[in-house]
Amino acid sequence: MTPSKLSQQDISRIIEMAWEDRTPFEAIFSEFGHTESDVIKLMRSSLKRSSFRLWRNRVSGRKTKHASMRGFSVGRFRCPTQNSR
Repeated sequence: MTPSKLSQQDISRIIEMAWEDRTPFEAIFSEFGHTESDVIKLMRSSLKRSSFRLWRNRVSGRKTKHASMRGFSVGRFRCPTQNSR
C-alpha cells in the first residue's frame, strides 16, 4: 500500500481509525483492504517520528486492536451524536 494510491480522505480516515482504541485492525482491513502491517507502514510515513512512536507504544499489545484477542462481546462503539452530523 502506498499513500499515493489512496486519497487524502482515505489516508486521514485510516489514521483516525488506527488511533481509536476500540477500532480493531480487522475493521480497517474490511473497510479499506489493508492489513495491520500496511497500516503500520502508512502511519510511519504519514506521522511525525514522535507521533508514530506514541501510537506504536499505545497499540502494542492492546487487546482491543485485534478482534480475536477481545475478551468481551460488545458491538461496535457508536457515539450518541454520530447520526446527527
